[in-house]
Amino acid sequence: MQFPRTKVGGLSVSRMIIGTNWILGWSHQGPAKDKLITSLNDRKNIANILEVFFKAGVDTIMGPLTQHPQANAAIKDAEDKTGVKCIRVDTPMLNVKDTVRDKDETKRILDQVAATGAQICLPHHTSVEQLLDKSTEEIRRLDEYTAMIRKRGMIPGLSAHMPEVVTYSDNHNYDVETYIQIYNCMGFLMQLEVEGVAKLIQNAKKPVMTIKPMAAGRVTPFVGLTFVWNSIRDIDLVTVGTMTPYEAEEVVEMSLDILDKR
Repeated sequence: MQFPRTKVGGLSVSRMIIGTNWILGWSHQGPAKDKLITSLNDRKNIANILEVFFKAGVDTIMGPLTQHPQANAAIKDAEDKTGVKCIRVDTPMLNVKDTVRDKDETKRILDQVAATGAQICLPHHTSVEQLLDKSTEEIRRLDEYTAMIRKRGMIPGLSAHMPEVVTYSDNHNYDVETYIQIYNCMGFLMQLEVEGVAKLIQNAKKPVMTIKPMAAGRVTPFVGLTFVWNSIRDIDLVTVGTMTPYEAEEVVEMSLDILDKR
């Protein structure tokens, strides 16, 4: 059974997105766990994880891929082995200072992102949130960056830990096709209560890529995935990271069962 799909900016993507925190070493639990992740996941092991997802129709991956050549190499290995073309959602950290030199640096970064084959580009939340103006409820100079992304043939979106990013973008009809938003039953790292973020997602004008469904390992896959899949729209997505191929098999099978009400 192939995984359900949705569209982002006209591009067909799997509703489950492969997360990269648990292969690149961002556990949100401490340096020891980060080291465990990176010690286990070399290029071969990452490719083995991706192969499981790809075979199940989960062909979309998210993360700062350009900044991690090992991840891009593993994607290529898994593509070659499965014959599946991976959809890359890159979240680069951009220099958003308003000078010619800084903008030239950002253009170089986006050139690199495009060169790796990313189809969707969402500037990292740490970059986006520097542009947020709460007094005017705007995202200053955002159009400059979305134009840079479009010029390089990629679909623009916004990584957003701050819920205001989604609201301001929708209100101003900025040229973005999707949002990232933290969403889990614990409220882990969320800046609003769970009910507030649920309402934000339901009202968003564009598909939302939810992240951290299991609160970085603080809830079990059954609890975390059951909650998120049953409280988002059919156009929205869930980003799930795993450390092993066995975990990848588990979250795919469990998610299919949840979506099919089994």
